[in-house]
Amino acid sequence: MRLKLSQIGVLVLASFGAANSYATDGYFSAGYGVKSQGIGGVGIALPQDGLAAASNPAGTAFVGDRIDLGLSWFAPKRSTEIVGNAVPGADGTYDGNQTKNFYLPEFGYAKQLNSSTAVGVAVYGNGGMDTDYGKNPYGAFGGTGSAGVNLEQLFIAPSIAYKIDQNNAIGAAVNFAYQRFSAKGVDVFSGFSSSPNNLTNQGNDSSTGRGLHLGWIGHITPELTLGATWSSKINAGKFDKYSGLFADSGSFDIPESYGVGIAYKATPALTLAADVEEIKYSGVNSIANPISNLFAGNALGSANGPGFGWRDISVVKVGASYDYSPDLTLRVGYNHSGQPIPSDQTLFNILAPGVVQNHLTLGGTWKTSSTGELSVFYGHAFNTTVNGSNSIPASFGGGNANISLSENTFGVAFGWKL
Repeated sequence: MRLKLSQIGVLVLASFGAANSYATDGYFSAGYGVKSQGIGGVGIALPQDGLAAASNPAGTAFVGDRIDLGLSWFAPKRSTEIVGNAVPGADGTYDGNQTKNFYLPEFGYAKQLNSSTAVGVAVYGNGGMDTDYGKNPYGAFGGTGSAGVNLEQLFIAPSIAYKIDQNNAIGAAVNFAYQRFSAKGVDVFSGFSSSPNNLTNQGNDSSTGRGLHLGWIGHITPELTLGATWSSKINAGKFDKYSGLFADSGSFDIPESYGVGIAYKATPALTLAADVEEIKYSGVNSIANPISNLFAGNALGSANGPGFGWRDISVVKVGASYDYSPDLTLRVGYNHSGQPIPSDQTLFNILAPGVVQNHLTLGGTWKTSSTGELSVFYGHAFNTTVNGSNSIPASFGGGNANISLSENTFGVAFGWKL
C-alpha cells in the first residue's frame, strides 16, 4: 500500500506524540539533533551523528554507519501586554501558556555504501510556533473564546553524499515537508477577511511540499574544516481551511535558507566551531507582508494580504566540544539571531511572538559501550520583549502590544554505531 506524504506525516507525529515546535531562530529550530543543539546548533562543518544531513547533507559522508533516536522537552513562556489602548478592558497582561509542554522527536540514520558514497535519512521538526491564550488578547476588540495558533513542521529528508576525495564531500537531500496548522479566537478580523468562514476555529489543516538541500564539507587541513549549505524555498500546499487568514488563499511556504560553517581542532581534545546562516522570511508573503496591508484595503487571504511582517534574519552560532575522557565529551554553545519582528508589527504577532535572540546551550555525550552512546543537552533562550511602536491602529483604539518570549529545552538521544 502506498502512503501519501501527509499520511506519513500524521503517522510519524502520532507515533511520537505531539511534535509541536516553536520559535527559536525566528520560527526555525536553532539546531538539529541533540549533539548539535548542545553546541549552539552548530553543524554545517561539524557532522556528529545520523542527523548531520539536517544541517548539511555532505555530513552524511563523515559519520559512518549509525542510527540515532532522540526526544526533547520544550517549555516556552510567551506573553503579551497591551498598553495605552482606548478600548475599555483592552489594557493588561495576557498569558499565552495554556499549553505549556511540548515534545520534539528526532531520528537519523546513515550508511556508507562504499569508500566514497553514503546515504541516510533524517526526520526532525524544522520549526513551528504555538500560543494558547486562555484570556483572548483580542477580546476587548470583539474576539471570542480563547485565542492562539499552532504550527508544526516535520521534515523527512533522505540524503546522499559523495566524497570527491578524502578531504572533500558534496551532498544532497530532498526535504519532504509536512506541516499542520490551527488557529482560534481571531474572529475579530472577520470583517477584514476575504473568506470569513475560513479564518479561525477550523481545527487542524495540513499541507505538504518538497525542496532541495545541498551542501559541501572540506577538510582544508587536518585541523581546519569548512562547510557551506543551501536549502531551497519549499512551495507547500495551501491551508484551505485558513484561506481567509493567510495571504494567497491560505499559502504558507517554507523560506529559503543558506549558511557557511567552520570547525577548528585547537587541540586533539578541543574543537571550536561556528556557523553563520541567513533565513529569508521575506520570500513568503504570509510571513513577510506587514499588517499595514490590512488597513490599506488588502483583505486577509488575498493575493497581497497581510502577514506577520517578519524580515530576514542572520544567525550566528558558536560553540566548543571537549573530549574530557575517551568516554565523555562535553559541549557548550551560544546562538544569536536577528530580530524578525519589527516593533510596529506586534499586533498580529501576539499569535506568533518569535522574538528570542540569545540562546545558551550545554551538552554532553557518554559512551555506554563500544557501539552505544547517550547524549543530553540543555538550552535556555533568554527572555526577550519587543515593545510595540504604534502597533495597534487607531481604529482598534491605538496603543501598543508588547510581546515576550523565553524558552527552556532539555533533550536526550541514544546513538549506535552499526
